[in-house]
Amino acid sequence: MKYKDTLNLGKTAFPMRGSLPKTEPERQAKWYEEDLYHQRLAQNEKKPHFNLHDGPPYANGNIHIGHAMNKITKDIIVRYKNMSGFYAPYVPGWDTHGLPIEQQLTKAGHDRKSMPKSEWRNLAKDFALQQVDKQRSDFKRLGVLGDWENPYITLKPEFEAAQIRVFGAMAGKGYIFRGAKPVYWSWSSESALAEAEIEYHDIDSTSLFYANKVKDGKGILDDNTYFVVWTTTPFTVTASRGITLGPDFEYSVVKPAGDTRQFVVATELLNSVAPKFGWESYETIATYKGQELDRITAYHPWDSEHEELVMNADHVTLDSGTGLVHTAPGFGEDDYNVGTKYGLPAEVTVDSKGYMTAEAGSDFEGKFYDDVVGIVINKLTDAGLFLAKEKITHSYPFDWRTKKPIIWRAVPQWFASVAKFRSEILSELDKVTYFPDWGKVRLHNMIRDRGDWVISRQRVWGVPLPIFYAEDGTAILDEKLINHVADLFAEHGSNYWFEHDAKALLPEGYTNEHSPNGEFTKEEDIMDVWFDSGSSWNGVLNTRPDLDYPADMYLEGSDQFRGWFNSSLITSVAVNGIAPYKAILHQGFTLDGKGNKMSKSLGNTISPLEVADKMGIEILRLWVTSVDTSQDMRVSNDILKQVSESYRKLRNTLRFLLANTADFDPKEDGVSYQSLAAHDQYFYALENNFVKDVRSAYDNYQFNDVFKRVINFVNVDLSAFYLDVAKDVVYVEAPTGHARRSMQTVFYKILTDLTRLLLPILPHTAEEVWEYLPYETEQFAYLTEMPNVEDLGDTTVLFEQWSVFMSLRDAVNKALEEARETDLIGKNAEASLTLYLTTEQQLWLKDLNADVRLLLMVSQLHLESLESAQNVEDFAGWHITVDHATGQVSPRDRLYHDDIGSDTDFPELSKHEADIVREFYPEALTEGLE
Repeated sequence: MKYKDTLNLGKTAFPMRGSLPKTEPERQAKWYEEDLYHQRLAQNEKKPHFNLHDGPPYANGNIHIGHAMNKITKDIIVRYKNMSGFYAPYVPGWDTHGLPIEQQLTKAGHDRKSMPKSEWRNLAKDFALQQVDKQRSDFKRLGVLGDWENPYITLKPEFEAAQIRVFGAMAGKGYIFRGAKPVYWSWSSESALAEAEIEYHDIDSTSLFYANKVKDGKGILDDNTYFVVWTTTPFTVTASRGITLGPDFEYSVVKPAGDTRQFVVATELLNSVAPKFGWESYETIATYKGQELDRITAYHPWDSEHEELVMNADHVTLDSGTGLVHTAPGFGEDDYNVGTKYGLPAEVTVDSKGYMTAEAGSDFEGKFYDDVVGIVINKLTDAGLFLAKEKITHSYPFDWRTKKPIIWRAVPQWFASVAKFRSEILSELDKVTYFPDWGKVRLHNMIRDRGDWVISRQRVWGVPLPIFYAEDGTAILDEKLINHVADLFAEHGSNYWFEHDAKALLPEGYTNEHSPNGEFTKEEDIMDVWFDSGSSWNGVLNTRPDLDYPADMYLEGSDQFRGWFNSSLITSVAVNGIAPYKAILHQGFTLDGKGNKMSKSLGNTISPLEVADKMGIEILRLWVTSVDTSQDMRVSNDILKQVSESYRKLRNTLRFLLANTADFDPKEDGVSYQSLAAHDQYFYALENNFVKDVRSAYDNYQFNDVFKRVINFVNVDLSAFYLDVAKDVVYVEAPTGHARRSMQTVFYKILTDLTRLLLPILPHTAEEVWEYLPYETEQFAYLTEMPNVEDLGDTTVLFEQWSVFMSLRDAVNKALEEARETDLIGKNAEASLTLYLTTEQQLWLKDLNADVRLLLMVSQLHLESLESAQNVEDFAGWHITVDHATGQVSPRDRLYHDDIGSDTDFPELSKHEADIVREFYPEALTEGLE
């Protein structure tokens, strides 16, 4: 019989390598075959609800690493909540309307203008649903459980109807109106854009300084005086109708040397602009406050049919320019606001595609707006009004889809008022909890500063604006009429709007005083897609009986403060006076390993599906918890390889625990906490605190804290101490002896607790481990509950005692290392330690009541009083000597013993070992040991 046959060497069929790319899809198939998602919900049916409402990704293209971060985080939360006493459904959704799908159809060779709108929309619907199917498969591969066969999709009739009802309710309260305010206009998309559809990039622009001659100085300025204005958008000079000054700023009238004219410039900016104009010296004729020059008029630089009005407004600054801002009410929000105040028209000289119109003048007509800088300069020069130009670099808005710059352009649009109920929105967002909490300030500022929401789009693929027009052009915004349209959409879908004329869409017999002949037309614009997703609280939460409104949480990237968080808040408060969510969890963006934004053109993107195929999705899920999602996060193949090492360590630890509890029945063999060996009792309590800390981190959505605590517990507490010590117990001691069963009790608790704690993050691995736990009755680990924190009484003294032991252990390890350096010993097992203890240390050791020799992993330990010490080195308060162990080495436990050979039947073993072998391996008496 071999010596190793008398050891309790743990055995398990749990594989060392996970083969995750192969086994994960197999395991996921089993989840769906067994309908694990609904099994878990059925189990929680009578529990309190937790509803995480899914922000809909856009149904176009492959999923990317940002999608994976988002969906995996949601899955972690939902799984944890379901295992923590909540009924937590997860209904995934998709955003399916909008320009990107129309662009894909165009790329595929379809011509929108060559077919009826309804036919184009059917093509778009088919494409969108194909994308939904593809992305659904991809999201499921991430290990995300949810109601995948019954998602919400914004193109579905029931969702569109609910969206129309939101619009109707807002119209009924007077929040919907039509105006010609300047909006973000994308000439590349030929449509208005919402703020959420804008991104900013730095560009170089040509700014111009030029003069406007006074026309009527109101007795203050003579007609030889010129206002010096500044513009960064030269094309808008064609529609300039005013000059805006700061009412409280001081303006100087100056006469440059060698010039007969006088010029008005903000006093504070004179010294900076004079050199630009070649004014080597000048005489100040007079100074005025901006309010004193109010309503003076000036000539347009070249358009004799228009004059320009001097106005006052607070948006003027002295940061740059001249302190006089050229004002074109049709091309800017500030310009429009001040122009409206002074009664100026909002004229537009650029068409929907970005080309100058006839109203701009014959020199400009037909030219692209960004190509007319030279013409503007020439006309100013010919009129003797051009002063200077310079290149400036500034941040400028771009269409987020086409990546082209936009312009502000006043066109008739439909708006949702924000100003009318802004205070209510701000009040409601204050009641929301934010993770992290700085999100509150960000959302507050965005709502505080945003203008009215332009909700109309000049496109085809979307939910139509349910607005009718009477014969005299009056827009009909009747809530009952709008709800009638919602009923039609619920039955037929929104394509019904484009398949029928206005009369067929109106209730039979409908009349209106503005249409004496009974003739009506309908709106052809569609809604902003942010109104689609922004209505999901009504289209999903209010229509599904297992969901709740408001939701417990919305979770998306921090860009959604401008998007979904924003639009959902506006519509919900507008209709019901409450926020649609109780909490917001917002995340940063994913960057490459060097901190750069990911881009296909840079070749630095990482496909989550490729990670799944090469490494396993568990690695990506673990990475999600390893990073601080409150800020931008880096990911690369090298980073994922580091994460895979952490996974390997976790897996091997679970495997070790499985192997060494394979013969342990927790009901039959378990040892009570009070009866555990001292070191096991300490570790039981330590693990109990670990459970408490990890659950607290989960509860506060601090998933990187979960990761850190798990890794630290496994690497430091387990591997570097407890499991290292354990081999001298679980391998060597009697199979059913108290020492081994005591430690196995703790092993089993760690194994089952750790498996359940890891399940939200590593569901495939946790379920695999569960299959090797025969005494756990639930078919799936996901059908169990999170481990509870046990009441072990006051453990303060316990942890204080073991803190002292850890200081002793550190001191001993240092002493052993010095002994190794002098070749006195090799391994720790070759050492014989002598501890010279103070009276206080002796009392501590007695109270500890632990096998310190075992825990220090040496062969022999001697205890002496400090008074007997002579020339003994002090290691951080511990007096220690190290000698080579005496006696002989046992081939069974590899330790030195002085009593080897005392049992003649087993001459190579210590007496303790011989007793174990005789009782549990009696065949060794006849076969012998080798």
